[in-house]
Amino acid sequence: MSNQPVASKEEDEIAPPQRPPSPPPHTTFTARGVHPPTFSAFRPRDVRIQSPQSMNHVAWSCDGKRLGAVGIDKAIRLWHPEKSMELRAASMFSGGYQDEVDYIAWNPTHPDLFCTSGQKDRKIVFFDTRQSRSVQSLQLKISPAQLNYAPDGKTVLFTTSGKQLYGLTYSKQGEETKEQWHLWDKDPIPASTVTFNHAGDGLVLTHQSEATIRILDYPSLSIVHATPAHVGGCVAAALDPRGRYLASGGHDSIVNLFDLSEWICTRTITACDNAINSLSFSHDGEFLAIANAGSYIDICATETGMPLHRVPAIGSSPTVSWHPSKYVIAYCGQTKIREGGPAPSAWISLFGPGM
Repeated sequence: MSNQPVASKEEDEIAPPQRPPSPPPHTTFTARGVHPPTFSAFRPRDVRIQSPQSMNHVAWSCDGKRLGAVGIDKAIRLWHPEKSMELRAASMFSGGYQDEVDYIAWNPTHPDLFCTSGQKDRKIVFFDTRQSRSVQSLQLKISPAQLNYAPDGKTVLFTTSGKQLYGLTYSKQGEETKEQWHLWDKDPIPASTVTFNHAGDGLVLTHQSEATIRILDYPSLSIVHATPAHVGGCVAAALDPRGRYLASGGHDSIVNLFDLSEWICTRTITACDNAINSLSFSHDGEFLAIANAGSYIDICATETGMPLHRVPAIGSSPTVSWHPSKYVIAYCGQTKIREGGPAPSAWISLFGPGM
């Protein structure tokens, strides 16, 4: 384990992001009375774990007290970052997976509830941190990939490795005495990622082979709007907590910011040099973190699209996630495998004030 910033000579040189033209003065932090953190003053806090497998996904509990990570050892690890990120300090949970775990999602209404998915096991498992064993395990005929809770915590939508959208609902069926998770009987819809809107009555769908973002009504699943976004396919989307913007990222290394009141692209962020993997807004919507195929995370200003800081990473991260109330991001991945070099290791990193 290391708490030092990544700056080894063997790592590829990370170029600074190109700066776009100056934004209109009224959109700047100064004009709006916003005081951003000095991101350049912080250093990543890195945890390395010797493993031939990658750390696949990280996510914060809704209260921000726990950070969950999945990928290696067929297990789920939960940390309390404010106390320790030591490897031995993590709580371990097993969902009976026979292969690596791919994704973790926290219930937005309860800080102790979360679920995980494994594509190779074709399994979604639900947990309560107050219990050592899983609450419910669903064996599927399809391979679940990304998970997304509805705002009320009663529905989980998930996309599969075959780029199809399915759903689970928490309810009683037949003669059941208590509520359980059930796979819904609706026909699947093509999608790579799914995101609920804040009200829970709409969905944002992306597809890595389609240039268009689709907006669906929920629960009818009828298409309300479709907008062109990325020529080479759209792979990531995130909603501004203020409900003002939708960010989308594609294979083209571009991030678009759409104004949700008019559904027009208000600005395009071209700071990244690689395909986009994941997007995340800060709790106040002021900052957008961008994970990509390069060994860095870009932090940009939402209102101007200006790049603020390039965070060096141990490798490419498939995901990035802002803390729900602090200016702290979490991200993860696996070190590059180099011929004659050290054995690969999984890693998880935090970056921000106090980290």
